[in-house]
Formats: sequence, C-alpha cells, structure tokens
Amino acid sequence: MKNFKEKVVAFLRDEEGLELSEYAVAGSLIVLGTVAAFQLLGGNIATVIDSIADIIVPPAA
Repeated sequence: MKNFKEKVVAFLRDEEGLELSEYAVAGSLIVLGTVAAFQLLGGNIATVIDSIADIIVPPAA
C-alpha cells in the first residue's frame, strides 16, 4: 500500500503533463488567432494572392 501511495504522490507532483497541456492551449490560441485574422482580412488576402498569381503566371487568353 505504501508503494501505491508513493506512486500517486509522484504522479501528482509530475508536471510534465501540465507542460503538454500548456503547449496545446498555446497552439490552439495561435490557430484561433490565425483563423480570426483570415476571417477579418480574407477578401484582402485573396485579392493580394490573386494579383501575385497573375504576375507570376499571366492568365490565359
């Protein structure tokens, strides 16, 4: 029983899982910010990308 208690205490003190969850939260916030930026600026970004594509490869006549 003492060995089990020691393992539980060691598990609760282990912060490795906490670090992983922090990375997951940070990653999801970055994705959310990127999606929000594309939603707000979507039309402008599409116009710029289209104009760059037209410069690189002229449209077929």
